[in-house]
Amino acid sequence: MKQAMQKIGRQARQAAQHLAVAESAAKDRALRAGAQAILENAETILEANRRDLDAAKGLSGAMFDRLILNPDRIKAMAQGLEEIAALPDPIGRELERRQRPNGLDIAKISVPLGVIGIIYESRPNVTADAGGLCLKSGNAAILRGGSESFHSSQAILDCLRAGLAAADLPAECLQSPPSTDRRAVGHMLKMTDFIDVIVPRGGRGLIQRVIEESKIPLFQHLEGVNHTYIHKSADLEMARRIVLNAKLRRPGVCGATETLLVEAVGHLPVLVKDLLEAGCEVRGDKAARSVDPRVKPARKEDWSTEYLDRIISVKLVEGIDDAIAHIERYGSRHTEAIVAQDKAASEHFLRSVDSAILMVNASTQFADGGEFGMGAEIGISTGKLHARGPVGAEQLTSFKYMVRGTGQVRP
Repeated sequence: MKQAMQKIGRQARQAAQHLAVAESAAKDRALRAGAQAILENAETILEANRRDLDAAKGLSGAMFDRLILNPDRIKAMAQGLEEIAALPDPIGRELERRQRPNGLDIAKISVPLGVIGIIYESRPNVTADAGGLCLKSGNAAILRGGSESFHSSQAILDCLRAGLAAADLPAECLQSPPSTDRRAVGHMLKMTDFIDVIVPRGGRGLIQRVIEESKIPLFQHLEGVNHTYIHKSADLEMARRIVLNAKLRRPGVCGATETLLVEAVGHLPVLVKDLLEAGCEVRGDKAARSVDPRVKPARKEDWSTEYLDRIISVKLVEGIDDAIAHIERYGSRHTEAIVAQDKAASEHFLRSVDSAILMVNASTQFADGGEFGMGAEIGISTGKLHARGPVGAEQLTSFKYMVRGTGQVRP
């Protein structure tokens, strides 16, 4: 396995050098051809997915949902690649330019990161999203999907590589380990000669392992412990729509709300009843339990739990600063939302909360690169170095300085 991964790493480094100078038109042609191949091979992808689903054992409801592909999700993958192709090329942009008094012309130009390793669980669509974004940004990618999605991911990767062939780009721009052997992850995390950054996407166990073992810089978030705060000025009907969507549209995604903070006591009964009647388990503080006997007592650990399920914790807060303090103590700096008609309160929330994504009068489920106009995302970064929030093609770049002179020497 070590030899196989070293070979993949060398090939990826060589392909990255080729891709870094590829014309925009060639990259976009590969993306569009890959999208078309996904549509044309939809039944092959679905059959591969059925094999994965039949073999899936011991997955949580959220993980199983992420594994499922259907015609709509396949169309969404293809559409995502088309949208990535339509984006401006993030490579070769002049970010800054300055003329020095000595006549030196200094330009700051965007360049690819190089080789990106993506380690992910269950969601085979990550193969298309991550592969497409890496291609657009001139980066080679090593895509290590989970063993539970092996056949689905391979079928999607075959389509992307067909797109590369159609654009005369090296097939090695997008690669994956040859088997489900878990040792591949360990080798990837130590391949400092070949991989420039690692992006883990999955559950806490996977991400914790990557954080502990990686010798390579990371774009990652550990958990999405997201909050929706209902300010006393909130329009109740708007709040009801947002809360149900934020929690229940897809409970298993990292943008789902896990804790509901409510300021006005009068809002609590309606919001709690909506959640319960929609089939969501509610765990609440004393105030939340007092409005409905079906509410279960919240334990201390509930406030910092990413359920990824039809479960939510609910708390009555004394005001906006109490809500902000709760988020600061228990949140994971991923996504938070405020529902309020009071603009001053909204602005105070935006300035004070230190999370990667902040929403005003909108569902936390919009925490997604596609919804941000990025075509797709390779993940959400909650760190503060280099990239924060949805990581799209533009965030997968670095820069270099190009200095042009006319014979200057330094005194």
